[in-house]
Amino acid sequence: MLDAGIKIFTIQNVIIYLLIINIITFLAMWIDKRKAEKGKWRISEPTLLGLGILGGSIGGMIGMYTFRHKTKKKRFTIGMPAILVVEILIYFIYFI
Repeated sequence: MLDAGIKIFTIQNVIIYLLIINIITFLAMWIDKRKAEKGKWRISEPTLLGLGILGGSIGGMIGMYTFRHKTKKKRFTIGMPAILVVEILIYFIYFI
C-alpha cells in the first residue's frame, strides 16, 4: 500500500523535471548540429523527437531556432509545437 503522505508528482517536482529535460533537449539539438557540421555520427531524429515527447519540446524548439537546426523538416517544425500543445493539455487536465 502506498503511503498517502508521499507525493511524487508535485508542482515543484514537475517543474524541476521539465527544466532538466528541456536543458537536455536543447543541448541535444546543439550537439547534433555540431556533429552535422563536422560530418560525424548524429543523434537520430526519433531520439530528438522522443526527448520532446518526454517533456523537452520547449527546449527542442528553442534549440531548433537558436542553432538553425531541423527547421526545414516538417517532422520538427510541426511535430515539436504539436507535442507542446499536447503537453500543455495534459498539464491542465492533471493539475487544474
